Amino acid sequence: MAGVPGWIEQGPGWALFAFLFVVVFVRAQGTYWAARWVRSGAMRAESDEPGRRGRMSRRLSGPAMERAQGFLDRWGYLGVPLSFLTIGFQTMVNAAAGFGRMRWDLYTVAMLPGCAAWATMYALLGLSLIQAWSRSPWLVLAIIAGIIALAWGATALRRNAGSGARTPQ
Repeated sequence: MAGVPGWIEQGPGWALFAFLFVVVFVRAQGTYWAARWVRSGAMRAESDEPGRRGRMSRRLSGPAMERAQGFLDRWGYLGVPLSFLTIGFQTMVNAAAGFGRMRWDLYTVAMLPGCAAWATMYALLGLSLIQAWSRSPWLVLAIIAGIIALAWGATALRRNAGSGARTPQ
């Protein structure tokens, strides 16, 4: 296959899995510790100057963070690996775990199966896309265009439904 690194094309599948596992592990731990650091900074800022919060602590508040915290409240440590089966939400769950000061050792043990599941899904999906690309790049591009069109359509429908639900004042 032209353009595909040899270690992916000819290398063992476990190497791609291991690479992706390390990537998601570092990313999840980084998100956890960044949120934990922001929390400690926000607490210090509030004690120094009440009412003053940093930009990062404001980013870790709001509807998405509330959903992630509610998810962790409901599912506990089981929610951490489950979040790795989602796109985007896992970042908020990892941040909520750090911001909420979930015990690091238990969080890490809980996230390991999630990292394994994520790495498996992405390795299999990546290898499948590479094989499909080698057979027909146009088919892969058509599928990607279809996914983008569906996402755009769903977003437009959601916006229209949201604007129609409001009553004029």
